Amino acid sequence: MTEFVFAPPAQASVPVAGGGRFPVRRIFCVGRNYVEHALEMGGNPEREPPFFFTKPADAVVTGGADMPYPTQTSSLHHEMELVVAIGTGGRDIPVEQALAHVWGYAAGIDMTRRDMQNDAKATRRPWDMSKGFDHSAPISDIVPAAALPDPTKGRIMLSVNGAVRQDSDLSKLIWSVAETITALSGLVELAPGDLIYTGTPAGVGAVVRGDVMEGTVEGVGTVRVTVV
Repeated sequence: MTEFVFAPPAQASVPVAGGGRFPVRRIFCVGRNYVEHALEMGGNPEREPPFFFTKPADAVVTGGADMPYPTQTSSLHHEMELVVAIGTGGRDIPVEQALAHVWGYAAGIDMTRRDMQNDAKATRRPWDMSKGFDHSAPISDIVPAAALPDPTKGRIMLSVNGAVRQDSDLSKLIWSVAETITALSGLVELAPGDLIYTGTPAGVGAVVRGDVMEGTVEGVGTVRVTVV
């Protein structure tokens, strides 16, 4: 039996619709995966190779819990996304086999310190801390893939205090879920417990303390979080 020098931290996890919890190993996120969002962020929407960044596993915010407004920013932005929960690991996964590695799906919000990210881009420095901070990954309950159709289409939207900010369709993903899994598994070996935030449509914007965000992926679920 391994003897740790202090008690290991609690396992980060996400509730599963119908009962149980999904243990989170790592969180990967895809950048600029909708044409309109790529344009609003100054990128090229022409199917450039997908790029990825990460968040710590314990950044998840579940069960409708509040999200504390983070330090070192005055421009906290929401980015509504479909989240893929990996159940079977692998490396260099062929695209035609990729969806068989999915355990389930959820609705999630990639929270971003936008001013910090913009400064990092301008100085060509890493922007890890603009994305991978505490409480930066609100997420709904995970729905098992067997209970859902293939995630090729469906409305994805987010409102703030009841006003719609983001409203698009999963069919507008530049890189599909299967293609994203294939690309990521060519960079790292995926494992059960990995989450993939698949990118956000246009309409990202700032929130302040007291704002209530509610994001929905059609057929998947709703994530609701209050900034405090």
